Amino acid sequence: MSGEGKVAIVTGAGSGIGRAVAARFLAHGYRVALAGRREAPLRETAASVPGAEDRSLVVPTDVTDPTAVTALFAATVARFGRLDVLFNNAGLFTRAVPIEELSYAEWRTAVDTNLTGPFLCTQAAVRQMKAQSPRGGRIINNGSISAHVPRPFSTPYTATKHAITGLTRATALDGRGFDIACGQIDIGNTATDMTAVMRDGVRQADGSIRVEPVFDVAHVADMVLHMAELPLSANVPFVTIMATEMPYIGRG
Repeated sequence: MSGEGKVAIVTGAGSGIGRAVAARFLAHGYRVALAGRREAPLRETAASVPGAEDRSLVVPTDVTDPTAVTALFAATVARFGRLDVLFNNAGLFTRAVPIEELSYAEWRTAVDTNLTGPFLCTQAAVRQMKAQSPRGGRIINNGSISAHVPRPFSTPYTATKHAITGLTRATALDGRGFDIACGQIDIGNTATDMTAVMRDGVRQADGSIRVEPVFDVAHVADMVLHMAELPLSANVPFVTIMATEMPYIGRG
């Protein structure tokens, strides 16, 4: 198994992209800390890879809470001794409504989860990666097609995903002298519960409602694993993976 001995933290590991990536890491020999708000789905993820029970660590975590994030990283290092990969994946959508109809609470929830959470996890990862021996590691951020172009009525999600691009660039720059690589995967319409609405039709820039194609989440897991497996002398700063026929190129 190519990743044997490596240690990863995956946030949002209880479902969707996070579950697929965590399972792929476990299947390739990684030791994986599974983080998410709910314990039961995390345990389902851990149990989805036969024989990997001793290499998985379930840590219910609210990534918007600095104390909880500190506890996640402490538990991971206490169990596995180091950290090689962080996959910042936890995130959420807000209601698809005009900006003037969004509440301040909705805005804050999106910012706290989609941006502050990855910041807190990145901060903790950098501290650990600088201190451990051998030093260094890799941070992979889950961006989005929305890190490039918005959908209608998506201000909080789009703003936070644009900000993730800035976090990725700044982390990559600041990590250069410490063997810390940071990259971002921008995903368009992978088939998960969060994108089920795509099959029913979503609003386009011209106001029309159209069904959009999706693709197997396994391909996202393959891509993240590829990024994680690179030597620290190489990095994929940004990669986009999407359903071939989704309306991204030329959107708007």
